[in-house]
Amino acid sequence: MSYVDHPRADAISVGTVALGAVPTAWDGAWDDLAARAAEPAPFMERWFLRPSIAHLSPNAGTRMLSVWRGPVLIGMMPVCIAPEYGRIAIRHVQNWLHYHAFLGTPLVRAGNERAFWAAVLDELDRADWAPSFLHLDGLVADGPLLAALNKERRADVVHRTERAFLKSDLSPQAYYETHIRKKKRKEIARLQSRLGELGTIDFERIAPDGPVAEWIADFLAIEASGWKGRGGTALRDDPATARFFGEAIKGASVAGRLEMLRLVLDGKPIAMLVNFISTPGSFSYKIAFDENYARYSPGVLIQLENLKILDRSDIVWMDSCAVEDHSMINSIWAERRVIVRVTVPLKGSRRMLAFRVCRALETASAFVRKLK
Repeated sequence: MSYVDHPRADAISVGTVALGAVPTAWDGAWDDLAARAAEPAPFMERWFLRPSIAHLSPNAGTRMLSVWRGPVLIGMMPVCIAPEYGRIAIRHVQNWLHYHAFLGTPLVRAGNERAFWAAVLDELDRADWAPSFLHLDGLVADGPLLAALNKERRADVVHRTERAFLKSDLSPQAYYETHIRKKKRKEIARLQSRLGELGTIDFERIAPDGPVAEWIADFLAIEASGWKGRGGTALRDDPATARFFGEAIKGASVAGRLEMLRLVLDGKPIAMLVNFISTPGSFSYKIAFDENYARYSPGVLIQLENLKILDRSDIVWMDSCAVEDHSMINSIWAERRVIVRVTVPLKGSRRMLAFRVCRALETASAFVRKLK
């Protein structure tokens, strides 16, 4: 379908296309949707998702659900058929994510949250390709999209995790002094001083017209020089992943979504940080540092420099995108963001049975874990 073939200006319609066949004719509507999203969802924006589709091999059954109000795109969500639900061999519908995407929030136009979920659920209820139930990974627990989903249909939270989150009215220096104890601040100052004894140190931010390709190459080289490179899991160890990363970062730059920082010693980058800006929020996406300088904690130093995001009037918060209980970032950022997975029943007796069986098994497992 195209986004102009609608009988009425206010008619709600749903399009389902193979994920690899999302037409370029949608690009303008896709970007407009991202600019007016109810929740920041950078991993669903065009500059990130198209390289993901091109290089990270979604399976053949992966689809893009798009919801339109007349000619206006009001929502997009990629979905796949997952073969298992945890350890339970039950096929079900799930939002599609990959290892390098840290939030599953769909793109939904602000003010259309309930209309989006109503249309998506109705489409899945009627689709013969949609088995069992809908499982959604990576939603913000207190976001408007989950609140709207709960108004449309039962949505059981089946897993939750907390990760470091930065949100404060304090200045960067005041935040640092408030949340980092004095003894730790003295140690950080000592490490920075010792690093400065090796040469001139500085922090740099890439300019809007800066050499993005050069910064990408430096980041990939630094990451590959450490434990990820030794373990074969660095971004550049897999050519497809390296291409994805390069195209996504270049796309973020063109879209005005990119912020990159680096800590340099005598002009040589020894730590780098990639942020995505998605007002009113932002996302600390990837970090890398040269392990030859690990004793000076370059990762901590660059994250302290990153506190300057608090000076930006257009940015209210930053999501760390980190795993729960990450020792480094949790010691710097005091706030936490709750990310959940939810399971939603679909209509039909067989589907409802599958939903109830899985939920009963989950509930029983949780009870047993508590007893232990």
